[in-house]
Amino acid sequence: MKREILITSDGSTTIHLPDWDEQYHSKHGAIQEAYHVFLRAGLDTVMVNTRKLAILEIGFGTGLNAFITFLEGRKEKLEIEYVGVEAYPVAASEVLKLNYVEELKATADQHLFDKMHEISWEEQQGISEDFKLTKRKQFFQDITDKAAFDLIYFDAFGAKNQPELWTAPIFLKMYEAIRENGVLVTYCAKGSARRAMQAVGFSVERIPGPPGKREMLRATKKPIV
Repeated sequence: MKREILITSDGSTTIHLPDWDEQYHSKHGAIQEAYHVFLRAGLDTVMVNTRKLAILEIGFGTGLNAFITFLEGRKEKLEIEYVGVEAYPVAASEVLKLNYVEELKATADQHLFDKMHEISWEEQQGISEDFKLTKRKQFFQDITDKAAFDLIYFDAFGAKNQPELWTAPIFLKMYEAIRENGVLVTYCAKGSARRAMQAVGFSVERIPGPPGKREMLRATKKPIV
């Protein structure tokens, strides 16, 4: 499938798949979207209760979400264990064309962004003393974690191209993987996705979306009374 590097509205790059009319991040701003959906709506919510977090990312992709989580975690003095699941890793030649480090004014951490992509798969690696990363080359339907995470970044490709990733069986795996009071955030706001989340037990709310989207979804695993 053809792949192109695209400059989004905030100046940051993403990978565009013209055959699907799909990209890894919003054309309205890759970095803006990542901060809004995953950090402000997700990380900020769960770090109120703990400074030690386990995070699962569904779709490691370009590494943008992991990198900004590392930067935010360092600023907030968080201890983070991060698991990124990806069935089709981004090629090293594409990583070289991504400008996130420059756009985030984090050139001193370029070697850490590079390290995130260079480390081996399937085993935990230390990016810093307080940020441990495990990359798993895995299909989402093969996830079997149980009550292991405080936060899930659900960043799969959209339902128009991969509808099977936005169904109750996948969200049941997410529900089982997350701990009580854990939070799942996604850029998606489709009613079918919301209903699938609710069907497996999540409490779901619509909240304001990132630039270019009116709404997004945030789901919480409420304690069973």
